[in-house]
Amino acid sequence: MPNAVYIGGFQCSPAKALPPHLEDFVQSSGEHGVILMSLGTFVNELPQDLQDGIAAAFAKLPQKVIWKHKGSRPTTLGNNTLLVDWIPQNDLLGHPKTRLFMAHGGTNGIQEAIYHGVPVVGVPVFFDQYDNLLRLEERGGAKILTLSKVDEDSILTHVQEVLSNQSYRENMQRLSRLHRDQPSL
Repeated sequence: MPNAVYIGGFQCSPAKALPPHLEDFVQSSGEHGVILMSLGTFVNELPQDLQDGIAAAFAKLPQKVIWKHKGSRPTTLGNNTLLVDWIPQNDLLGHPKTRLFMAHGGTNGIQEAIYHGVPVVGVPVFFDQYDNLLRLEERGGAKILTLSKVDEDSILTHVQEVLSNQSYRENMQRLSRLHRDQPSL
């Protein structure tokens, strides 16, 4: 709307307690933590070969994965991956065991990742997602993986780089401090 001004991050808030089934899954991750995967509300299904590549990559990781996924079950799904129709995204991003957010780069998800200081592997699909992720990548908090290059190897490479290079988390923590900064009253 022409008279509306976007206020980034207004939906961000401290994390609330997770539902028991999600909390149990997250706690079972041990020291490796959890990866959160969501391609937003518009992408409900991926081609079978693409989702099988994603699932195969996740299966090779020591982290547990919570994947917001609708559609057919990937044939290469590992025991470390939980498929769910809906996720309390802000609450999962705010959980201390969340290590990485694999996301499409929508504005709200990016703002929540910044608020909670969680690094991102971005897979932009459409709209402003690539631009959002590019801005985050330039600030050292994300790595972009284009949809045309998504396969098992590229996912493993990007995810392992972001998880093993502490600068991504440090940069997101710095952005989180800036995002949460409030003037003293």
